[in-house]
Amino acid sequence: MPKIGLSIGGANRWISLGPISFQPSEFLKISFIMYLGAWLSKNENFQGKKQGWSEKIRIAAFLIIIGVITATLIFQPDFSTMAMIVAVAILMFFSGKTPFWGTFLIVLLIFGSFILLLHFAPYRLARIKVFLNPEIDPLGMGYQLRQSLIAVGSGGTSGLGLGMSLQKLGFLPHPLADSIFAVFAEETGFVGSLILTLLFLIFFWRGIEISKRSSSNFLKLVALGTSSWITLQAFWHIGSLIGILPLSGIPFPFISYGASHLIVEFIGAGVLLNISKQT
Repeated sequence: MPKIGLSIGGANRWISLGPISFQPSEFLKISFIMYLGAWLSKNENFQGKKQGWSEKIRIAAFLIIIGVITATLIFQPDFSTMAMIVAVAILMFFSGKTPFWGTFLIVLLIFGSFILLLHFAPYRLARIKVFLNPEIDPLGMGYQLRQSLIAVGSGGTSGLGLGMSLQKLGFLPHPLADSIFAVFAEETGFVGSLILTLLFLIFFWRGIEISKRSSSNFLKLVALGTSSWITLQAFWHIGSLIGILPLSGIPFPFISYGASHLIVEFIGAGVLLNISKQT
């Protein structure tokens, strides 16, 4: 949005209102989960004149909704947030009664769309190539991954101690946000990283339990979507910094620096607690 949107690093992902700036796509995560939960719970028993057509209409409507969300995020561009939202949306959709042909069609269309997005944006394809072989561009796109692996490896078993990371002193890009797990792993080692990973797994397990015990389909879907979103985001952040997933600038839930994502994640946790209280 001209004169409102704020461009940083070539991406228009922020809205600036005087001294306040925030990232709307972060608020889109929780609001879209609630919207999709309401839409799916309302339309899951949709009955048309022909039952065969009703499922086709439902799948077509879902694809249109995803398409609109994808378009707004691609123009920023914000590929990682788009992929996260699409993954959570598919998980919520498939949790209902979806026929095999519908599942296959949706996965095929979304996979094909991702291939096209990689084709029309060479830098995304370059990230995939660097992920497969970081040595291709060690001082360019592969630099962050190399420095991250050095940080994680330097932590050893028990780490260097809190506050004692050396890689955050000018080697790791964005050490308080995009690379925060690498700093944490360097300071707390394998033991600290394992404990942190287990905490997110416990969070996901409890979220699924809340979803299973929910009194309505809407609450069930919102609990599933919220717990999946936070957990998937955490493991994408971790995976990208240890080289098992493509590198992205997705924040580490509850830990990375940044107000927008922290506020939304606490809202998500509050929603889960509220649903849990009702069950």
